[in-house]
Amino acid sequence: MKILFVGDIVGSPGREILHAVLPKLKEKYRPMITIVNGENAAGGKGITEKIYREFLEQDIHVVTMGNHTWDNKEIYDFIDDVKYIIRPANFPDGTPGKGIVYLKVNALEVAVINLQGRTFLPAIDCPFRKADELVEEARKRTPIIFVDFHGEATSEKQAMGWYLDGRVSAVVGTHTHVQTADDRILPGGTAYITDVGMTGIYDGILGVDKEPVIRKFLTGLPARFEVPKSGRKQLNGVIIDIDEKTGQARSIKRIMINDDQSIFN
Repeated sequence: MKILFVGDIVGSPGREILHAVLPKLKEKYRPMITIVNGENAAGGKGITEKIYREFLEQDIHVVTMGNHTWDNKEIYDFIDDVKYIIRPANFPDGTPGKGIVYLKVNALEVAVINLQGRTFLPAIDCPFRKADELVEEARKRTPIIFVDFHGEATSEKQAMGWYLDGRVSAVVGTHTHVQTADDRILPGGTAYITDVGMTGIYDGILGVDKEPVIRKFLTGLPARFEVPKSGRKQLNGVIIDIDEKTGQARSIKRIMINDDQSIFN
């Protein structure tokens, strides 16, 4: 069981390189499931139903979200009606949408869970206790459980990886948009990486124009961050190989594609 996960897709540049590169990645790695984080897919601010449908047309099986889930208000009109988009499960009760989805792959079932950290992010419900609840539920159906943990703090992401080690197949971090080089299999058999990285503009800062970001650091004044319409692009992701019977990961490999280098670790 191979799962391909592509990190935070930012605006039209991210969608464009995904469309261009995804067929090549699928040909190389032959994943059974492809997952993307789409919380920045609509101009860096949330997602639209049209973009969600475009992802499905590219044979993407699940779209995960994060703290920007609600930035594009259109999501309120469709999130409860679609099957394969999940938002952080530890948003408070009564929040639209869901935080877990089950996929049928031949005779197998795979659970995908989305969680959000609380360190330097809004104080929503505890992701660790929500993870306990959902993992216990999922393990009654399948040993193959994939977790996208959307968090700011490296320590909180590492804590979640160790907390779920041996109970899930993978914990991958998203949100900070810079790929980390700590991909590993934890002792209990859980694949882990602190941050998968982002997919979008390459010569920017976290996917947006660099000049306003630099100006804000220099002056301390508010700045409007915009996703460039054109420019060099990058794609970051991971490919994870999982034992179908035990749910333990066999390997996790980083994918980094940009104009300076192409790493298939």
